[in-house]
Amino acid sequence: LEGRTYVLRWLASALCCEENVWKLCDYVRKQRTAPLKHLFVIFISNETRTVPLWKQKSGHGDLPVIWDYHVILLQADQSDCLVYDLDSTLSFPCSLKLYAAQALRSESDIRPEYHRKFRVVPVDSFLLNFASDRSHMRNSDGSWKMPPPTYAPICTADCQMNLDDFINMDPAIGWGVVFSLNHFLQRYIGSPSSSSASSSSSASSSSSSSSATRSW
Repeated sequence: LEGRTYVLRWLASALCCEENVWKLCDYVRKQRTAPLKHLFVIFISNETRTVPLWKQKSGHGDLPVIWDYHVILLQADQSDCLVYDLDSTLSFPCSLKLYAAQALRSESDIRPEYHRKFRVVPVDSFLLNFASDRSHMRNSDGSWKMPPPTYAPICTADCQMNLDDFINMDPAIGWGVVFSLNHFLQRYIGSPSSSSASSSSSASSSSSSSSATRSW
């Protein structure tokens, strides 16, 4: 997978992370560039739909972007897992250890309403079940908030829209397993969040961060 996805990075649609990751996963499936069993789609959100991430293209300086949700791809077939984040200014791919230190950072100085949760979904399950009719991208009058991707919406034979089942962090809903930040890092790095990078200057105060929403 590494070294074959740089083209997709530049073809990605702005503010459409879930579809960008779906297209990346579909590319890997068709080209067989990596075993799907080692790949996981990670939905990052929480109950308040306010999750800070650093090192984002839409950010400013060292301030975080506050997303309602974000989606990345994790490759976990080696000792140091790799993260594919199409919206990040970090390397592509990036080691999970570096991504945790630079993009996720510690939650020790972040208010509880900004604490992140992680829904980890195997890629084969994501490709089989994910559907989005892009209704969340429309205004109340039906017009587009921003131009959608040019390709057809991603749907399954049985479902037109289940995006919220992936964003929802209730473990009883949707697919995959839901982790806290520390449990996610313990599972895929072997240690809880202990980043030396400070987060106190940003997400602890809503006035010192950028906000963004996938619903446009």
